[in-house]
Amino acid sequence: MINKRLLIKNLLAHSDENSFYDKKQQLDFSTKEGKAKFLKHVCALSNSNPNNNSYLVIGVKDEDNSILGVDFFDDSKIQNLINAYLDNPPFVTYENVSFPNLPEHKFVGLVIIRANNQTKQCRLLKHIWKYNKGTIFSREGSISKPQEQAIVINDKNERLVKSVEHNSKNSIGLTLDGVFDFMKRSKDFDPKYKVFKEYFVLCWAGKSEKFQDKTYYSRVNIELINEQVKLFYSYHDKIEIEISEDSFKILEHVKLGIGDDNFYYPLEEISIRFKDNMTYEINRKMVFNPPRFNQKALRHYLNSNEHLLNKITLNQTLTPTEIKELNNLPSIYLIGYLSGIDAEFSGIEKLENSKRLLKKYSRDAYNTYKDTMRILRKIKYN
Repeated sequence: MINKRLLIKNLLAHSDENSFYDKKQQLDFSTKEGKAKFLKHVCALSNSNPNNNSYLVIGVKDEDNSILGVDFFDDSKIQNLINAYLDNPPFVTYENVSFPNLPEHKFVGLVIIRANNQTKQCRLLKHIWKYNKGTIFSREGSISKPQEQAIVINDKNERLVKSVEHNSKNSIGLTLDGVFDFMKRSKDFDPKYKVFKEYFVLCWAGKSEKFQDKTYYSRVNIELINEQVKLFYSYHDKIEIEISEDSFKILEHVKLGIGDDNFYYPLEEISIRFKDNMTYEINRKMVFNPPRFNQKALRHYLNSNEHLLNKITLNQTLTPTEIKELNNLPSIYLIGYLSGIDAEFSGIEKLENSKRLLKKYSRDAYNTYKDTMRILRKIKYN
């Protein structure tokens, strides 16, 4: 099994980006331009390296390879984006990889790309941003470039890629170091671990509370130590955990409400099943049923959101009540979207544009923003 943290280090130690490896400081899926650039790199890496895995490392400064990290990204439907825009789409996964020197909420993203068909090239299925339908991309050195016609592949990467991956294999020492590191970082949240199939080591931690004979966790952190991959991370949401001899199940609940009436609603069920052949699979199922809210009260809070954003834009001081309302601002916009009145207030657009303001003004509001956007992305893709 490959240790993804060690793999990233070995990729960064390599000379530079090439036909099987690229690095970016961040990705932007909130705009057509951001999606188009991501699709361009995926398509180019798939076409230029059809016989091996290709890698895109996210959260690294291009000039000096310094590791900055990015926010946790839930990749559960990233393949849907790939399938929607690319003909002969490659298989793509996004892993959130922990690094000891990064803050708790930051990770290095690792996008793994594997060509679907070695004899058929990947191309755009439809127009996006400035790239036309049918465009083929390939790698020329460290650059992903559009091509007007099919490209001739001279793939010399197989031995090199295998060498990088071989040197990134996990060991007992790395696994033990990972467990101790997790326990140390999570000491305030009752960390635990379990070994599955005598091989997989999974660690989790969270703040627990009992409610009606059930245990719920918040501030949840779940890692597969063998690969140094973060499987789940949420600042606000509550989850239920169910453990068997060969599986680890997570039922995520999202907090929604207006005013002081807030409840937790089941959002997604994630099942991690470990197999005898030293592999595992992750299955996800959306179980969300959008609640209904009083439309008059909701419009009042959406108007209040606009007033709050205007005040912090002008650097005006908020009252204690307004600070509390600001922390709930992202979830109010989410409820507006779920209630079908988002177009009336342009709420999601305003929420996306408020990112820098919320980050500057309130850490709690910004954390709520990140969780809200993660939930919104899941709901939109479904």
